[in-house]
Amino acid sequence: MNTAVKSEGSAESARSPKLAPLYALPPLQYKYDAFEPALSAEIVDLHYNAHHAAYVKGANKAIDDLAEARSTSRFDMIGQLERNLSFNFSGHVLHSLLWRNLSPTGGGKPEGELAEAIEKYFGSFAAFKAQINAVCQSLQGSGWGALCWDPLGQQLIVQEIHDHHNNICTGSMPILVIDMWEHAYYLQFQQEKAKWVDTFWELVDWKDVARRYATVQKAGIGL
Repeated sequence: MNTAVKSEGSAESARSPKLAPLYALPPLQYKYDAFEPALSAEIVDLHYNAHHAAYVKGANKAIDDLAEARSTSRFDMIGQLERNLSFNFSGHVLHSLLWRNLSPTGGGKPEGELAEAIEKYFGSFAAFKAQINAVCQSLQGSGWGALCWDPLGQQLIVQEIHDHHNNICTGSMPILVIDMWEHAYYLQFQQEKAKWVDTFWELVDWKDVARRYATVQKAGIGL
């Protein structure tokens, strides 16, 4: 029998009435086979409906579990609950960004202000691409390569993200991400990660990345 005593005013206020899930799987802007033959429909379907959906479900569960911990004043598992939220929420955000970064008519190079910024902060587009490619190839285990805006230094930086959430510069905002978890490429490219990265560059929607760059420059973190 559960004998936990609810703290006054916290039990029902935490999740009453029952809140709807905070996070939802975003609709894709293209069909699963939109990238074939470069990227198979099977990979997109599995990646989206199995893996991304699992992170959405996990993030919502973590929110509910934390609310339950507050309402019962049971914090013995708080460390794991917070890790669950960080892992699943970050996975949801990065995958949502990935789908927008890709386009059946993508590829080529950035233009305009984004192209100028990449040249300014990395020396050249080739140097930027070489750095993020190296990040993707050097990842131990699962993770991402990411082009991010650093609002403190007011610059673009490349980051190596372990899993979905570790090794991230706090406050930085990703505008381009490359998923290097095996589920992103293994069905088609098997262990040849370099082929997946080469394919990714053929699909990048640079207009989407440029819009994100224009937006994040307006954000700050008050420091």
